[in-house]
Amino acid sequence: MPWHKNYDKTRVLESAMKAFWSRGYEATSMHDLVEATGINRGSIYNAFPNKHALFMSALDHYDRIYRIEHLDRIIEKYTPLEAIIAVFESAAAKPADNGTPWGCLLVNTALELSPHDPEVAKFIDRSLKGVEAFFFSCIESAKEEKSIKASLNSRSTAQALLSLFLGLRVLTRTNTRQSIIEAVTSQARMMLV
Repeated sequence: MPWHKNYDKTRVLESAMKAFWSRGYEATSMHDLVEATGINRGSIYNAFPNKHALFMSALDHYDRIYRIEHLDRIIEKYTPLEAIIAVFESAAAKPADNGTPWGCLLVNTALELSPHDPEVAKFIDRSLKGVEAFFFSCIESAKEEKSIKASLNSRSTAQALLSLFLGLRVLTRTNTRQSIIEAVTSQARMMLV
């Protein structure tokens, strides 16, 4: 009789993602992943060839939910100028009380693994280019609406916003004083008016 999995792969990825997000890649053991996912080691290895493959799948899961889908919801809800500010405000907000860690898994991973893991570095670069593209698109649309001055350089402003955003994500991970976090969001707003 063929082997059938009896677990929800999305739930497993969600649980593994939170484990990696909380502890980092290196500090998350297979025992931690078994505990977090609730499935045994053999089932994990049946679904993923190794810890790195599980991590990359969890990172992709994170990217889809917390970058792509999140930015899609924001752009549907706000004007382009408001959308940029909403990205900063949502990053500065405390996470819901559902076990979601502070900070950003993409940023944490960039700091931990990108310098020595080419697959991760390529993934992170693509994701961050997606955030920059979001800012660029919003700036261009806001210029068309005349809510941002036309003389603003869209590309360099999008890159500066990305840098501020990444800094904000690092600061939220370290539980920095709220006044510093608010200053970053305020700076982003001032760049656009």
